[in-house]
Amino acid sequence: MTDQLRMIKKYPNRRLYDTMNSGYITLADVKKMILEKIEFKVVDAKSNEDLTRTILLQIILEEESGGLPMFSSEMLTQMIRFYGHAMQGVMGSYLERNLQSFLQIQNKLQEQTKNLYGDASSLTPEVWKQFLQMQAPGMQGMMGNYLEQSAKVFMEMQEQMQKQARGMFGGFQFPGFPPGGAGNEDK
Repeated sequence: MTDQLRMIKKYPNRRLYDTMNSGYITLADVKKMILEKIEFKVVDAKSNEDLTRTILLQIILEEESGGLPMFSSEMLTQMIRFYGHAMQGVMGSYLERNLQSFLQIQNKLQEQTKNLYGDASSLTPEVWKQFLQMQAPGMQGMMGNYLEQSAKVFMEMQEQMQKQARGMFGGFQFPGFPPGGAGNEDK
C-alpha cells in the first residue's frame, strides 16, 4: 500500500494516463490498483474535474456485465427509484454504513481463518469453500444479527426524520393531516 495519492489523468480520447508511472493504463489496471488498496484520483486532463466516481462506476458496470453480478435487477431498480427522492441522502449513508458493518463481519471471518489455517492468502478456493461450510451456522447467526441491526438503524433514522419534520413543519396545516401532528403520538 502506498502512502502517496496516485494521480490518473483522463484524456478526451478516453485514455487513462498514470502520472506516477508515466504511461497509459486500462480500467483493468485501475481495478488492480483498487484490489491492491492503492489510493488514486482520476481527473480530467483539461478541466482537472474529479472523475474518480465515474471510473469506479465504469468498473462496477464491467463487473456486473460479465461473470456473476452482485446486484439483481430488482435491487438496481429500487436504487434508481431513490434518486431524486427525499430519502436519497439517507439511503446513501444507510448503504455505506451497512457496507462498513459487512466489512467488519468479513474481517472477523478472515481473523478466524487466520487462526485456523495461518496465512489465508495461500488457501485454495476449495479450502475456502470447506471453511465457509464449517462456518455456515455461525455465519447465518452473524448475518441474522447484522440484518436485525440494519433494520433497527433504518427504523431509528426514519423516526428521527419524522421528529425533525414535525418540529420543522408543526406550525403548518396540511390538508388531510391533523394540525401540529396531534393525534399521531397516541397511535
